[in-house]
Amino acid sequence: MSLTREAVLAALKTIDDPVSGKNIVDAGIVRALTLDGTTVRFVMEIDPANAEKMEPVRAAAQSAAEGVDGVGAVSALLTGHAQTKPPPDLQPRRKAEPSGPQKIPGIERIIAIASGKGGVGKSTVSANLAAALAAEGRRVGLLDADVYGPSQPRMLGISGRPASPDGKTILPLRNHGVTLMSIGLLTREDEAVVWRGPMLMGALQQMMNQVQWGALDVLIVDLPPGTGDVQMTLTQKAEVTGAIVVSTPQDVALLDARKALDMFRKMNTPILGMIENMSTHICSNCGHEEHVFGHGGVAAEAKKLGVPLLAEVPLHLDIRLASDGGAPIVVSKPDSPQAQAFRDVARRMVADGLA
Repeated sequence: MSLTREAVLAALKTIDDPVSGKNIVDAGIVRALTLDGTTVRFVMEIDPANAEKMEPVRAAAQSAAEGVDGVGAVSALLTGHAQTKPPPDLQPRRKAEPSGPQKIPGIERIIAIASGKGGVGKSTVSANLAAALAAEGRRVGLLDADVYGPSQPRMLGISGRPASPDGKTILPLRNHGVTLMSIGLLTREDEAVVWRGPMLMGALQQMMNQVQWGALDVLIVDLPPGTGDVQMTLTQKAEVTGAIVVSTPQDVALLDARKALDMFRKMNTPILGMIENMSTHICSNCGHEEHVFGHGGVAAEAKKLGVPLLAEVPLHLDIRLASDGGAPIVVSKPDSPQAQAFRDVARRMVADGLA
């Protein structure tokens, strides 16, 4: 008999909440319940003042979940009430809001993946880097902030609409060890998002603060190209650990990459490094290596600016096919040379304490 969400919930309903008198499921304490193979994860959202009283309840809930047939491991964490924000009304607010970047509850680090222009493979890098970090045992979230062109649901093979148990919080979806939230999960693939700047900024803040991310080691944010509203909102509202800028070697892409780097410096966001995508192409028939977009441009720019060159990712058919098929190359062919570049970056990030 296969493990089901309903079976786990039924077991958790046998545990009572001493505060409300209801079981912990009906009391709305159990949040972000996910099944990853035989591993069950959930958080219990409580009043921090009741932390000591609720620890035995958490232990009982974990024990109950471990007793369900098919469960191999259980992660049950206590978390304080998150401060959720109402949907943006797009009107000026008189109520004072916290100034400066704020830490998102439960998220240790935020890494922004950016590019100066579109078409350089930034979303492909984001999806593969998230999956590679998950393969290294990190708890990873991926926020698809490219609202006008959300591609992460397709790249991670995730479909369906996120649930909202209380009309305020949103439960993200998960695949390949990565927890995902994207506007693409709320719209049809052929439906355009036609929003002005204030709506765009409001949506980003909702996806950061009203999504039940759970406990994450790192949240990867796939930014849209350019230096606009989304980039400014992210760096002004959230504590961003650092940014990685993706570019192809060609001069036109590097011109825009320099602008992206300059923007992050003006926003006081550390630059963690650059990634050269589509660095080289090796013919699958004859083995001839060709630098379609030039070569070494990103390495030279990184050296000039004093930032690390994190990887040179080849232009390869398998990377594109894997992304279109919903399983990034680090998942579908983890031992391939194409996947190795992403896995090396992930291991470097873990070693440097960035994930």
